[in-house]
Amino acid sequence: MAETRYTKDHEYIRVEGDTGTVGITDYAQGQLGDVVFVELPSVGKALSKGGEAAVVESVKAASEVYAPVSGEVVAVNSELEAAPGTVNEDPAGKGWFVKIKLTNTGELDGLLSEAEYQDYVKTL
Repeated sequence: MAETRYTKDHEYIRVEGDTGTVGITDYAQGQLGDVVFVELPSVGKALSKGGEAAVVESVKAASEVYAPVSGEVVAVNSELEAAPGTVNEDPAGKGWFVKIKLTNTGELDGLLSEAEYQDYVKTL
């Protein structure tokens, strides 16, 4: 079963085995407004926890999407290039950005659970 963890920067990672699917939360897409462009890394790129994993541009601003954990990009959601609005429509489903092979599963311990993330968002 997949476990989803969250950052205070509003990224999520859904972990299955040693692979994680990374995207932005519903809260984040709501703050951004209509997403008009997504820049994704290349497959094989090494990501460091807290480093830039992707860039998302909306009608309001451009924002970096940070890697919740370190790993190597094993897949990108190339469908977002043609349909960036998918991030708004289904951020936790079809709107994912990258899949990474985790290099340090211990980094997951510093992330928020779903309940902790929901409590955090209520304070914003």
